[in-house]
Amino acid sequence: MLGRTPILCAMLLAVDVGNTHTQIGCFSGSELRESWRMATEPSATADELALMVSGLGRLSSMEFDGIDEAIVSSVVPRLASQYALMCQRYLNVEALTVGPLIRTAMPILTESPHELGADRIVNAVAAHQRFAGPCVVVDFGTAITYDAVSAAGEYMGGAIAPGIEISIEALASRTAKLPKVDLSAPATAIGRSTQQSIQAGIVYGFAGQVDGIVRRIVAALGGGASVVATGGGAAEIVPFCESIDELDELLTLKGLLLIHQRNR
Repeated sequence: MLGRTPILCAMLLAVDVGNTHTQIGCFSGSELRESWRMATEPSATADELALMVSGLGRLSSMEFDGIDEAIVSSVVPRLASQYALMCQRYLNVEALTVGPLIRTAMPILTESPHELGADRIVNAVAAHQRFAGPCVVVDFGTAITYDAVSAAGEYMGGAIAPGIEISIEALASRTAKLPKVDLSAPATAIGRSTQQSIQAGIVYGFAGQVDGIVRRIVAALGGGASVVATGGGAAEIVPFCESIDELDELLTLKGLLLIHQRNR
């Protein structure tokens, strides 16, 4: 916050770039000191990213040059290179980029590990560290991804479904009379207006989808798995789910910290 005593200790910059939103965190040791979420701008340059990150730091009384380590996870390849260039040019830091050659201490048992989104393995690492056993991560992003981790800490695979915003936009664009609505909790499953009906269908529909897919994944893992939800759209849906044990909107940043520590 403005007016707070400046943070002088060494900092780790952790960046998770999604298709719709980007989450940025600054760690001091293992403590997350600040985090921010903003819209992803695919065409942003390294200079523009530096301006954004330094501005966020100033708002939180953190000096840009106090960052001396960085890690980047990105599903937008161009932005991964631009964040790396930003760190090199403005921080004099070689950013660690999450990819196939990085050490995660988690065996990946999918048929094509190189196709796996960086954020998914980061989430899986964080979830297994949290639960120390079989677990499932549900990430509410542009797509809703489901990731399964075995009791032995192996990444088993998962499922991918269309995200909430994609579905809302498709409903509005592909119908003649249905409007685009804001995502908010419905008062009842029986909408008394078009807007309420859409909200009920979206919220209860996605909650039912999550519970159905999670139950099947947990059964495939042999039962007893813990389930954690994360992502920008999680807070609106999780209260209506029966299968989610925890909501952790900072899960990906925590996973980036763990992977950075394992690659020092």
